[in-house]
Amino acid sequence: MKELKRYTIIGIIFVLITGSFAHFVYGWSNQNHIAGLFTPINESIWEHMKLLFFPMLIYSFFMTYKFVQEYPCIISALSFGILAGTFLIPLFYYAYTGILGKDIFILDIGTFILSILIAFWISYRLTLSCKLESYTFLLCLLVCLLLACFLVFTYHTPHFAIFQDPTV
Repeated sequence: MKELKRYTIIGIIFVLITGSFAHFVYGWSNQNHIAGLFTPINESIWEHMKLLFFPMLIYSFFMTYKFVQEYPCIISALSFGILAGTFLIPLFYYAYTGILGKDIFILDIGTFILSILIAFWISYRLTLSCKLESYTFLLCLLVCLLLACFLVFTYHTPHFAIFQDPTV
């Protein structure tokens, strides 16, 4: 359990760093379309959800490889953590902007950090409790569906507020 906790903390740091770095990759790559599939192409809330989703997904593969024998529930736990953390970003954003009536940069950063912390905390607790083990297939399917949505909606954007770039 001590090693799982240590690697969970490392995962938080990994997602914080890679997610923050990913914010700039599309611009640095001269708007490379492939980079845009995995990193934000604009300032929409939807695109910023990628900042947690893809780094945590990558780290989850590592965690699964390392711990699946000792913790057989880690796949369902990490899948749920990815989904929860990703959807907490718009939840927190719309909650605070609805209350305050405006977007505040430092609260955006706080939203990102808090979503990561909660995602990994949930994953850690569910790994130990095995409460979602019977939902592993469904949770993995939902992660794959969200992945497909990110890939499709990056360049074929629906006309909903979450997809709109507020800087345009």
